[in-house]
Amino acid sequence: MIHPVAGQPRADPVRLCVARTLGHDIDGAWWPRADRIANELPHLVAVLMPLLGHITSINVNWPPLQRPPDLNWLGWRYKPLHVMTVSGDDASANLLIVPYATHSALALMVLRQAANLSIHPADREKPAFLTACSILLAAQQQCVATKTDNPSRNMLG
Repeated sequence: MIHPVAGQPRADPVRLCVARTLGHDIDGAWWPRADRIANELPHLVAVLMPLLGHITSINVNWPPLQRPPDLNWLGWRYKPLHVMTVSGDDASANLLIVPYATHSALALMVLRQAANLSIHPADREKPAFLTACSILLAAQQQCVATKTDNPSRNMLG
């Protein structure tokens, strides 16, 4: 679902889908509107607070200067996907970051699949669905592999 931040409706709502139940390798996906996600973090936090409680940490699985892979081309398969773990007082969510320049059909399909939302049977034959399946599977496998290999970085401090 694409959620507006509480209060005044925004012209550019946060593009986020989160599963009803959390605790998976990937619990949802976030599709920022620009390359500099730090500018959008306050809005993401505001949207996630009702679900997770007061946000206590945001951890990422990438170094500061690493750009996300371009999901529009097959080369993404050879680069690590970006996953952010947002932890609150009540719960945590692992969010796959969909790069801002991703084509909308693919980005929306990744958002829906990452949150385990239903997809119309006719859409299951489309290239965006098949690519999104591959992206999500790669992100899940990467999360399992990195749980023991690499510590994540905390963006809040």
